[in-house]
Amino acid sequence: MRLFTQGLLSGALLLLGGAVQAAGAVPTCYHAKLPAVDARPDTEIFVVIDQTTVFDHNLKQLVGNNLRPFLRANNAFSVIRFSAYTQGQYTELLVSGVLDPLIEPAKRNDISKPVLAKFDQCIANQPKQAAQSAGAALKSAFGGSTTTIGKSDVIGSLKDISSRVRQSPARQKVVLIASDMLENSAVTSFYANQAVRTIQPEKELALVGKNQLFGDFSDARVYVIGAGLLADDAKTKTVYRSPQTMQALHAFWTQYFQKSRAELVEFGQPALLNPVK
Repeated sequence: MRLFTQGLLSGALLLLGGAVQAAGAVPTCYHAKLPAVDARPDTEIFVVIDQTTVFDHNLKQLVGNNLRPFLRANNAFSVIRFSAYTQGQYTELLVSGVLDPLIEPAKRNDISKPVLAKFDQCIANQPKQAAQSAGAALKSAFGGSTTTIGKSDVIGSLKDISSRVRQSPARQKVVLIASDMLENSAVTSFYANQAVRTIQPEKELALVGKNQLFGDFSDARVYVIGAGLLADDAKTKTVYRSPQTMQALHAFWTQYFQKSRAELVEFGQPALLNPVK
């Protein structure tokens, strides 16, 4: 294990070089002598990484910094990656975990001091455990990002991911997407002549509807980091995203999420100007 005090997720998150846990990343603090509290998570945050988009250190750090505040008692988290169906890759849940709820103050007097002390210590360690697992997942996802994948199934992948969001029992759901949000699939392409084109949102939305690609995010709040992001090799070719192109892209995704039962709160081009809430 290595501790990166200034690493991908800032001080609190530890990056693990080992295998990523798909589920149950945070062991519960409840046990036979301390029955679990029947409580729904307050909030679940879903961090979704598009591996066809390559991010610089600052944007990776921004993703981690916005995940970290959610790793607290009675919250849940998931890290998911996607790229393109045609490249032999697929949408994959890398890690998920739930942090236990606290014991109500009125009930603490009914619990023996040794049991309560162990519980409190366990609860105090859970954010660190969550940070370790989330950090490993983000490192894995970002480490597998590349500009060599010819296609990018953003729309279809988000529909698949929405089913996972919908099934979450959490009272509130937050989706943080790290992607350039530039579709390039058999359904449609936001590119033309090796450059990003200015799309017509209503026309593109009609194609999405025709192909039954709207999702159901169950009233989640959505944030995007990396919209319209230029790859490092593209920067040397003076590729330019016009304001009109970015406005059209923003309009498309705003309406896409509205039709998929979600609210696009902020569309980072490429960075967020406000923290995820």
